[in-house]
Amino acid sequence: MEDWIGQIHTAVHMVGVLLSVTFACGLVIAVAHVINQRFVAPVYDVAANLTAFACATAASLLLGHWLPAALSAGAIGCWLVLARRTIRARRKG
Repeated sequence: MEDWIGQIHTAVHMVGVLLSVTFACGLVIAVAHVINQRFVAPVYDVAANLTAFACATAASLLLGHWLPAALSAGAIGCWLVLARRTIRARRKG
């Protein structure tokens, strides 16, 4: 029985690591887009990424994985900056 519990603990830890790596990569990409002042994201890209990272944040919080939740929340912040940039670019024509 203890071996089974140990395996579950290892699996849960691995899920946290995989989520952290995944969301860290997404955050790096989002930060790179923000830094690149000329990048204007398509509306569909902004909407899809905001939805994906919001779901990722919620799922991570529900699982108690705080680091992946923080990383994906950071990506949400970046995509909100990009959404603002996209809206301004569309208004300019």
